[in-house]
Parts: sequence; C-alpha cells; structure tokens
Amino acid sequence: MSKLGDDELGLILNWITDLNNRRSFSEVCKQWLRVEGLNRSSLRLLEPDALLQVLPRFPNLVTFETSKFITDADLAFVAQTCPKIEVINLSLKTPREISYQFDEVLIFDNVGDEGLCGLAKRCPKLSKVLLRRRKNNGNFGVVSLLNLLHNLTYLDLGFCSLVSDQALEAIGSANSISVLSLQGCSLITDRGLGFLANGSSSKTMKRLNLAECDRITDFGVSRLEQMCCLVELNLAECGPKVTDIGGLSIAAIQSLKKLNLSWLVNVSDHTLVALADNCLNLEMIDLTGCDLVTGAGIRAFAGHMCLEALVLRSCFNVSDSDVVHIVLRCQFLKSVVLDKGLRIWMLPQTQESISRFVELVWA
Repeated sequence: MSKLGDDELGLILNWITDLNNRRSFSEVCKQWLRVEGLNRSSLRLLEPDALLQVLPRFPNLVTFETSKFITDADLAFVAQTCPKIEVINLSLKTPREISYQFDEVLIFDNVGDEGLCGLAKRCPKLSKVLLRRRKNNGNFGVVSLLNLLHNLTYLDLGFCSLVSDQALEAIGSANSISVLSLQGCSLITDRGLGFLANGSSSKTMKRLNLAECDRITDFGVSRLEQMCCLVELNLAECGPKVTDIGGLSIAAIQSLKKLNLSWLVNVSDHTLVALADNCLNLEMIDLTGCDLVTGAGIRAFAGHMCLEALVLRSCFNVSDSDVVHIVLRCQFLKSVVLDKGLRIWMLPQTQESISRFVELVWA
C-alpha cells in the first residue's frame, strides 16, 4: 500500500469533527501529527505558559480563544504565528473572589492597547473580536482595530473600563459593525451614543448592548431612534435617568425583536403601550425590576402577533390575572418568567392554567 500524502490525509481529517478522534489521529505518527496541526482551524488555549511551544503547530488557525491572562508579547506571537485568524476571543473569566494584590499583578500583565494594535496589523482578516473584562484595553486599541480591520463585524468591549466616547466615535464611523457590546463601560455618555446614532454604523448595527452604562440619559437613548436596523437592544441597569422619554423613542425602532429594560425604575406603562403599538416584530421583552410597570402595560400586548417571551421578575404591580390575560390573548407567546417569591401566592389552578399555554418559569 502506498503512503498517504498530506492532501489525502487532510481530506480524511475534514470528516473527523470529534476532538478526541482528532487527537487519536495526530498520535499515529509524525506525519499525521503535522497534518492535523496544519488543518486545525480553532484552538482554545488553557495554559498560556505553553503558548510558545504549542502554537507553531497550528499556523492556519481561524479561531483562537483563551480566557487566561496573557501579555502583549503573547498576543504579538499569536498574530505572527497565525495571521489567518478571523475570530479571537480573549474574554476574561475572573474568579468571584480575588485578592487585591493578585489583581494588581494581573492588571500589569494583562494584554492592552499595544497588543491590540499589533494584532490588527498582522491579522487583517479579523471579523470578530471579544475583549470582555480586559481592563487594559482603552480607546487607542479600539481605534486601531477600527482603522485597520475593515471586515470587523463583531466587537465585545464589555467591562473594558477605559473605553470612553472617543472609542465610540471610531466605532460610529465604521461601516461594518453589526454586533457591539459596551456592557459595564461606565465612561460612556450621551455624546458617545450620538456618535453611534449619527455615524455609518447606524445603518449596519443589529445588536447593541449598553447594560450598566449608567451615565447615559434620555437624551442619548432618544438618539438611538435613528438606528433603523437594530434588532436587539439591552438597556438593563442603565440608571434612573432613562425614563419614558427615552422609552418612547426606543418604541420608534420598528425593527426591534429583543429588548431588555431590566431595572429601569422610571420606565412605566407609557413605554409598554408604545412598544406594543409600534414594535410589531418584538419577540422578547425583559421588564425585570421595572417598578412602575403595572398590569395595564402588560395587557397592552394582548393580540401582539410576534411576542414569544415575557420576563416579569420583580414586577410586583403585575397580578396573576394580568398574566392570565396576556397568556390567553398572545397566541405566539411561549414562555413567561415570574419572580419565584410569588409562587406561593399564586393559586395552583392558576399556575396550571397558565402552564397549559406557555412555559411558566420561576426565577
């Protein structure tokens, strides 16, 4: 039997998707090990100390992921070794409890703007970048990404506390971004939202996460009305300065399918009535902790032709009769989430009646 060439082995590998089976494949001999490395398209790095030894075997990676702390030098090595990368996920998963001293050391060792700039220069095909909780990343790094990566469609900057309106000015000028997360970016203000709403990105943005951006107000939120392609918007915990004034403007975005208004304590039934009347494509709305929302606002969705999921945790002005009303009159409704603390107060027969039509979730 003649020896299989690299091309034939590569074709065989295309049929092997299970990671354990690919590992077994690579252990047959040195040739098979080399071919498996050349044909690997994704890698999740669990041990950063092994980066220099491991990565050269995978020069054709398209996706690279690590949730560990890495340095600018590490990222430069990734970019130099794997220039074909299209997706990079560096979102950091930190322990719930971490000592102050340890945290300070990690901040200095963590990848920052210099690393991002080098990455953008060497990996021009990048289209998806996730930097969640990488606290050394600021405006300069984000601007570098936007200036150098013309195919960038997905950008997660969640909890990057150095990111401010300056970065949003560059993002707003981009004409490729469709998904943007700014959750927990506490320096973002109404001015930054203006850049998003008035720039080229307003015509491409489909998903926008502004949760916990607590410096924004009705003035900035109202400008989002110009983002006519927006399908998903998260305004959870944006603070008391977002009221029905901003809510009514959001209701003018008729393309919306998913909307999170959790813990907006000054949003009331007026916003819900406007959403029910104007957002005819709305499939999910989260009203957790909206103190001013009552049964009248919920009942406004009766007869809505698209609503599938309704989250009402900590909505203590909504009664069980209001829930029954909306369940019976929303034919496409699939699930309702209620506060678990209210479970003992709802009659078993009422729970059973609701559960006949939708999934009743207690959370």
